[in-house]
Amino acid sequence: MAIDATPAGRFASDAPRLRGCRPTHARPWRRLCAGAGLAAALAGSAAFAAAPANATSGLADGSFETPVVTPGTFQTFSSGQLIGPWRVTNGSVDLIGGGFWQASDGRQSLDLSGGSAGGVTQTFATRPGVIYEVIYALAGNPQGSPAVKTGQVFINGALAQNFSFDVTGHTVANMGYVTRAVRFRATGVSSTVHFSSTTNSAYGPVIDDVGVDRCGCGV
Repeated sequence: MAIDATPAGRFASDAPRLRGCRPTHARPWRRLCAGAGLAAALAGSAAFAAAPANATSGLADGSFETPVVTPGTFQTFSSGQLIGPWRVTNGSVDLIGGGFWQASDGRQSLDLSGGSAGGVTQTFATRPGVIYEVIYALAGNPQGSPAVKTGQVFINGALAQNFSFDVTGHTVANMGYVTRAVRFRATGVSSTVHFSSTTNSAYGPVIDDVGVDRCGCGV
C-alpha cells in the first residue's frame, strides 16, 4: 500500500510504512511499529485503568459481517440502529450483502450513504499515551452519481481525515479498494472512531476491512 508522508497536528492520515514496522496479523496491512519510544513508554507504565464495559478490545467486526444480509441484496440502517458492534450515528447507511458487489474482506461491506449521507461509530479499548493506527479499505458505490465519493474520519469527536474515492472505471466486480490510515495518540482508556459520508446521495463511499493496531512510529 502506498501511504502518504508527513504527520499533521495530532493526527496523520495515510501514514507511511516506516522502517522497523513489522506485521502482526495475517492480513498484510496490519502491523505493529515497534519503536524504542513505545517500548520505553510501556515499560514506564505500571498499570492502566480498566476500559469501559462498552469498549471492545480492538475494533470488532471490521468487515461488517454481522448481521448477515441476504446475498445479492442490501439492508438500510438508520440513525440509532446497531450493525453488530457499530452504531449508526446520523442519516442512514447500507449494509451490503455478499455477492452484491466485491468486498475487500469477507463477504459484506458498508455503503456510508443509505438514502442520504450517514455515519457509523465504534468505541474500543486503548491505553493512554499509546499511538494507534486505524486502517481501512475504501471504495465507492459505482451505481450512481456523483463519481467522486467523499467522507470523513473522526477520532474521539475530532476530525482526523477527509477522504475521497473516484469510482470512474470501477464496477461492482472490480471496486478498486485502496488502503487508508489514520494515526492518533490515545488520551484515555477507550477511543471512538467515527466514519461519516459527506456524499449526500444514495451512492456513497464504501468502507470495509477496518482494523486498529498499536504503533510506536509517532504522529
